[in-house]
Amino acid sequence: MPSMSNSKNQALRSLLLGGFLPVVVFTIVEEKYGPLWGLVLGMIFGALEVLYEAVKYRKVELITWIGNGLLIFMGGVSLLTQDGLWFKLQPSLMEAGMALLLVGSVLVGKPFLVMMAEKQKTFERFSPPLVSVMRESFKGITWRLGFFFSVHAFLAAYAAFYWSSRAWAVLKGVGLTLSLLSYLGIEIWWMRKKAVSRK
Repeated sequence: MPSMSNSKNQALRSLLLGGFLPVVVFTIVEEKYGPLWGLVLGMIFGALEVLYEAVKYRKVELITWIGNGLLIFMGGVSLLTQDGLWFKLQPSLMEAGMALLLVGSVLVGKPFLVMMAEKQKTFERFSPPLVSVMRESFKGITWRLGFFFSVHAFLAAYAAFYWSSRAWAVLKGVGLTLSLLSYLGIEIWWMRKKAVSRK
């Protein structure tokens, strides 16, 4: 059984890097051998990513199932239509789904990050006066993170239609990861600053 820390690390890795290797394989192979082989090998590597996680961690994160499942499905549609665009739309659909989950959870009164923090007993580490502040902060981050994924989903869709495969792959891999880490770093810094000012 993986430890709680290992499980969190696996979930974070899946969120940031899930589906990255199939995209790289698709881009490299497509440039040299055409979209057909790029799609086939990209889909194979998507399946292998799921298998790797299952063997190494004895558990496949939901985000990995969704990301690679969608990638394989969209790759299949691309093969049937002979158009690699469908494969390239996978990141945009994935990010749009994340945006819908985050924004929707706030609208129904159950902010996703607040619920996750309660599940991990994060609020128990803070003094009672800070708990309400942290709850509001997590609610705000959930809303803003939903907006972040909405913008990125639109950009990813635009890249799929109008950018080269290489530029699209950079956006999907490095672009999303760096922008997301940078954004979360700013959020964490601001949240700590607010917490210190309330002490």
